[in-house]
Amino acid sequence: MSPEAAELESITTPDVVVALAGGDTITPVWKNQVGGLTFRLDNGRGTTRYVKWVAAENPHLDLAAEAERLSWAQRWIQVPHVLDFGSDDDGAWLVTSAVAGRSAVDPRWAADPKTAATAIGHGLRILHDALPVDDCPFDWSVDARLARARASLTDDAGLADRFSLDRYPGVTDPEARVASPPPVDRMVVCHGDACAPNTMLHDDGTFAAHVDLDNLGTADRWADLTVGAWSTEWNYGPGYEHVVYEAYGVEPDPERIAYYRLLWDLT
Repeated sequence: MSPEAAELESITTPDVVVALAGGDTITPVWKNQVGGLTFRLDNGRGTTRYVKWVAAENPHLDLAAEAERLSWAQRWIQVPHVLDFGSDDDGAWLVTSAVAGRSAVDPRWAADPKTAATAIGHGLRILHDALPVDDCPFDWSVDARLARARASLTDDAGLADRFSLDRYPGVTDPEARVASPPPVDRMVVCHGDACAPNTMLHDDGTFAAHVDLDNLGTADRWADLTVGAWSTEWNYGPGYEHVVYEAYGVEPDPERIAYYRLLWDLT
């Protein structure tokens, strides 16, 4: 058994998830890096739902924000539909419909990273072209991201105090560096967490849907592009970043890539 599978098996299902499931079969499917849990609920008759749950004391995940963003975005793109949202003293939960496809980090696609990287690029282009910037009530700009990151600090340390400069030779003051972003190339509605696991693929390898949109908002498209391409290195190994850019239809922009990598790490 892999460490990831063992970790999922050890998860204690929150009481509210048991109640929401009714008689459905509950399967833990994801534990993210900041403690959020996702469960699949199967009723045995072909209907599947997903429940996200986060503990009340967790400052990193805002399921209310995700519910609001999904409800807005579903008018234009393929995303999970919100079925229920709520909270109690223990935590918050979000119930959504299933979407077609498998995650780009599913073993099927981890074994075919070029196809997966192509779908990530295509998927981002579809999202950026479809969502209306002028109608978007959500902000993922540099200023907004820095403000949220600073608000999440629980002590007197600055953002840079929880940050390693090892990957950024020549950068001595990261907060000062991100305070001077490059000019916006194209303002779009960004996914906000365009890492590979959040792109779903059909069995033929084409883009299917996006998930995990709790940070969706307006920003320069390079805020998404940089992270989507960079995440192929984390999930598949080196050599596939260019595939994302090619599939999206853009030439790599070294200045913006360097900037938005730094901003991602800092925030």
